Amino acid sequence: MSLFKSAEERRIERDIKIRQGIRRIEKAIAEQGKFTDEFVKNARRAKEIGDNGQYVFIRNSLKKTATIKKMLERQLLAVKNALLIKRQAEASSDFVSAMSTMAAEISRMYGETDLAKTQLEWEKAMAQSQSMEERMSMFLETVEDIAASDTAGVPAEVVTDQEIDALIEAEGQAEHAKDMDELDSLRAELNAVKNAGQKESK
Repeated sequence: MSLFKSAEERRIERDIKIRQGIRRIEKAIAEQGKFTDEFVKNARRAKEIGDNGQYVFIRNSLKKTATIKKMLERQLLAVKNALLIKRQAEASSDFVSAMSTMAAEISRMYGETDLAKTQLEWEKAMAQSQSMEERMSMFLETVEDIAASDTAGVPAEVVTDQEIDALIEAEGQAEHAKDMDELDSLRAELNAVKNAGQKESK
């Protein structure tokens, strides 16, 4: 491992860290979905056994989970947008680098006497593209700071009690409908077996 890394190596390392961050946020969002499913099941059970204290506690937990999920989704969107801007900046940097090489080569081949001026202009452009990388790093840090402060300012009532109650009720109705469908399917199978038996007895 070399002590001094090239600009390309540093760029690759930054890309890897960004992708790892995106995957971690996506995983956290998926986990919040699983937590929601478990809380809904527990809330329905608390309602069935008449434990209102537990029901209220679980409902508040669902509200907190929904708030966290929304915050994570906003963070993910901010990071993905920042990554797009970074790639655009890199594309511009690659263009400037290629044009710089071509300008120097064309000037050399045609023996232009104004080569020094051309090189100066392209060197200035290259310096701007390198400073763009630094500004992009600062931008990503700013986005993270904004996301952190945004999280601290999220109101408690992002999701209301009524919305949580409706979610729990909808889950219960969906499961009941599923049970009824399975029961109808079993009845149809039994009738088919019964009819087949009657035909054989004739």
